[in-house]
Amino acid sequence: MKEMYRYFAFISYNSQDLRWGKRVQRKLEHYRMPATLCSRHGWEQRKPMQPIFFAPTDIQPGELTPELQARLRDSRHLIVICSPRSAKSEWVGREIAYFHRLGRTRNIHFFIIDGEPHSSDPERECFNPAVGELGLPEILGANIHERIYRWSWLNRQRAYVQLITKLLGVEFDTLWKRHRRRLIRKIVAWTAGLLAVLAGGFLLWQSNRPVDIAVRLQETAPLNPELPPLADARITLTLDNETKTDTLRAPADGLLYFANIPHNRLGRPAHLTVSCRDCLDLDTTLVLSSGIALPLRRDPAVYGEVRVTLWNPDTERPVAGCPVQVAGYTAETDADGTAAFFVPLEEQRTKYVVSAPFLLENDTLYMPCGEVNIFWVR
Repeated sequence: MKEMYRYFAFISYNSQDLRWGKRVQRKLEHYRMPATLCSRHGWEQRKPMQPIFFAPTDIQPGELTPELQARLRDSRHLIVICSPRSAKSEWVGREIAYFHRLGRTRNIHFFIIDGEPHSSDPERECFNPAVGELGLPEILGANIHERIYRWSWLNRQRAYVQLITKLLGVEFDTLWKRHRRRLIRKIVAWTAGLLAVLAGGFLLWQSNRPVDIAVRLQETAPLNPELPPLADARITLTLDNETKTDTLRAPADGLLYFANIPHNRLGRPAHLTVSCRDCLDLDTTLVLSSGIALPLRRDPAVYGEVRVTLWNPDTERPVAGCPVQVAGYTAETDADGTAAFFVPLEEQRTKYVVSAPFLLENDTLYMPCGEVNIFWVR
């Protein structure tokens, strides 16, 4: 008749190896066996190594208490966490000895986390002296530091599987091959997940990283080299509810940069306005890019609209009905003594010579001119 136990295994450990004891308990209790093996061995569940007794830290050291003895009697296997610390622990030795007295020597298993088995250096020995004193069979134990593979984490996984196969009495190679396949699938899944997270993070960073928007102003034809270059262009960029304004001092020679624009604004509509004394105002909506060229048309009225007033200081009256010539164009003064001209853009200059039938005190008009440009008649 098959003997029934309350616990699948009892973990014996030194308090300094508490972390490893918990890790082994978690590994064994959550390990899923192949369905074929479960069917073959009559295991009712895919996790047959449950429950495992792990002594709580509040059990005080000393002689084995009746409670611990009961836990050992109720455990099918004894797992010893082996290290130089546990080798020096009399409590670990007592648990091994008690389990041996129960007649379950074959069910004592060793999991080596540190040190060396049968070492000539007492400080490196990982087996408790009780192993030799009780004359236990030659035991190698599952060793996480056994150098089978290049990667230490893979050697640790192999040690876990070694312990599992000894506990369950199954073939190591079959279970290890399956375990490695599961590891590979997990690594592939983790790698794919990590790459997806990195890609998502990069796209998020890419969409939010600030960029500088370079704006260049270009004067459209016709161009007149006699006129001064464009200057002091005030540019306003509006994105949704955010507005940035700056002044480009010499548009013909350089760029204006709007700094720290979120990258995700590229490719979206942006509203730009440009105001410059010598040009017509520009108000446009365009698709935002890192480099923008805006066409500016020179305002022909700035240097083309000319108004000249003739004034006679002797009579203190304006000179009406007098022909006045500017840039080859002739106009007659009205009742207020004013003659208005419009000079085409191609012929415009920064100053004009004013001529009339009378001798003028000053015959040069500098542009752009104001509303009142009085020339005195001598």
